[in-house]
Amino acid sequence: MYPSPRRFRPNFLVLRLFSFFLLTCTPCPNIPLVLTRVPLKILSSGPALMEEETVPAQAGPAQEPAQEPAQVELANFELPTHTEPPPLPYSLHTRKKSILFFWTIFVIDTLGQPLIFYWCLWYLTDLSHNVVFSIVTASLGGVSVFEYFYRLYNLFRKNSRARPLNARVSWLDFFQINFTIVWLILAVELIAGSVPHEPYVRLIAMVLPTVMFYFGIVYLSLDIFRMMGFKAPFRISSTPKGSVMPTALYALIEDVVAVDGGGGQIYRYALRTRYLSSPYFRRMLFEMNCFWSGGSIVFAAAITAVVFTVEEPVAFTLGWSLPFAWAIVWTIITIPWVQSDLRREKRAWAENRGQGGIPWVDDISAPTARTRFASMHASVNPWARDKHSAPSTPSEAPEKVPDGVSNGTPNGASNSGAEVPHDSNATPHEQTFGGIPDTDPAKEVSPV
Repeated sequence: MYPSPRRFRPNFLVLRLFSFFLLTCTPCPNIPLVLTRVPLKILSSGPALMEEETVPAQAGPAQEPAQEPAQVELANFELPTHTEPPPLPYSLHTRKKSILFFWTIFVIDTLGQPLIFYWCLWYLTDLSHNVVFSIVTASLGGVSVFEYFYRLYNLFRKNSRARPLNARVSWLDFFQINFTIVWLILAVELIAGSVPHEPYVRLIAMVLPTVMFYFGIVYLSLDIFRMMGFKAPFRISSTPKGSVMPTALYALIEDVVAVDGGGGQIYRYALRTRYLSSPYFRRMLFEMNCFWSGGSIVFAAAITAVVFTVEEPVAFTLGWSLPFAWAIVWTIITIPWVQSDLRREKRAWAENRGQGGIPWVDDISAPTARTRFASMHASVNPWARDKHSAPSTPSEAPEKVPDGVSNGTPNGASNSGAEVPHDSNATPHEQTFGGIPDTDPAKEVSPV
């Protein structure tokens, strides 16, 4: 028997990638959606989860049989086959109406309200300019303020099924940390621009470009540090302190789907399995993060130049509308790009019986098949063709990972106390997620 159906909010992964640089950084609206069971086709022949078997959308903590059925142990998730990469148990195809509903509210709240209030109150009323912008700024971000505290509740509540794997009760995910910082920056910016008797219109018009600058710099810096070999200075969502720095887009997808989309720790587990087992997947996320983060910085700089050049009314209008135009263009480019790369990943996985590099390890230098971006780059740069390296020999089983090789767990030589040395005799779950040998993996990933 399964627990009674729970109500979750739908996930908008594509639209979150579309809008996480914008003002509200609003994950998704609180639209109830009943998901009784989510099929998890981890292994077509696995004894624990067969192809036709389903599990509850969220696995709760173990309870007495009289109170609640026992949770699904995440340790029972089988290893992927050599024919296709580990699946991600989530789909956006059934949430089209919810996505449309969300974007209607989002556009009204972030684009429609500030422009309508500004033009109507500024030119059609006798209100002072200070009062006009007090109304404009007060009307901003209603959706995201509600969403911020809803996310906070989901992460902090007792027996939370959304918080990062193996994290403390009081630990926020990486997106919530950045959500908090960017709101503090915007609060200072809006107050400084609207308090003077004659509001600083250009500064208020810089709200969205400021968000683009912030997320672009933070997320691009994370991947630069990753390529330079830096370790995570603190826990980044489900990536422990001292592990290989994760690509920023991986942390974003994990947090948004798990908390805002209701995927919970089951999705965090599945995504981390995919991330650690597929060098192609990691390369794709790295390239996509550079595309979005680099693009946001460049276009934020261009929008800033426009805002401080044209007349104030035009500057205010363009400052709030141009970021949407940029995000729409980037999303149109992103969707077919990602779809093509996912097909290439599946084909490369089948042809090479997995991927190259050390299995189940976030190996930055792991060889992999050519991504779509690499193929395009090679077509215009003939010197890049000779530098491409095909996937190496088929991946070994997780049990054959050599001793002393870090798989994303803290390094015992550089840290103390919480470090867990790599053990080649550990279970796949321990090797992948940094579990301590001779402990129950299900307890490690279940809510604290």
